[in-house]
Amino acid sequence: MKRTLINPDLHLIPGEFHPLLTGKAVYDSSCSQAARVYYIPSEGCFLKSAPKGSLQREKELTSFLSALFPAPKVLAYLSGERDWLLTSAVEGEDCTHPDHLADPKRLCDLWAETLRAIHSLPAAGCPVEDHRLRYFATAEENYRKGEWDLSYCDGAFSTPEAAFAHLQANRHLLRNDTLLHGDYCLPNVMLKDWRVSGIIDLGNGGVGDRHVDLYWGAWTLRFNLNTDAYRQRFFHAYGRDFVDEERLLLVSAAECFG
Repeated sequence: MKRTLINPDLHLIPGEFHPLLTGKAVYDSSCSQAARVYYIPSEGCFLKSAPKGSLQREKELTSFLSALFPAPKVLAYLSGERDWLLTSAVEGEDCTHPDHLADPKRLCDLWAETLRAIHSLPAAGCPVEDHRLRYFATAEENYRKGEWDLSYCDGAFSTPEAAFAHLQANRHLLRNDTLLHGDYCLPNVMLKDWRVSGIIDLGNGGVGDRHVDLYWGAWTLRFNLNTDAYRQRFFHAYGRDFVDEERLLLVSAAECFG
């Protein structure tokens, strides 16, 4: 996890949060240009800032999931010119820590078991009842805007037109029966002594099709371990009978468009 010691500009931060930051060691833990994340270790919390309205879904899903599974607690949420989300910190290091990557077989098996545990959680009451709505809407919008990256389909489609046509023809295959993480990548699961201490960055979750998480679970192993050697091990540890290659292909087509 990125942590860079900074001197935050309090003029840019709502006054409600100044006592958390004043006179404290504050670290920039941002991982995207869209959001700024401040880590305040002495207070055991993270403060996230993003464009107005963009953190409400994350606030709702984090509150919901933290009652079912180890996850941050929502401490405060403000929406003004920008959104501000204050959450508790989770102990440990994420799955990209060198100690975890150094034992890829153990990591792969734990990675699969954790996803099965998340997918076994009850979905009743989830604030996002149909993950597919935004998922397909985002793909369609980005296709029409000319925004795509065919690397996410791993050579299955040679053109964006082919990927989008496959998505449109087969979108009915995606089910709406599983509670998803929504961004199941190694940096978003924290471990302490090889036990899951928390799942983080939950803003893309909701009730949807397990193959969205399965796709990203396999993708992140390849990306972070620099090999695709653990893909089938991951699926077998998760439960091969639950993995449908046809739906994985469909998800890959959707992911070409963000």
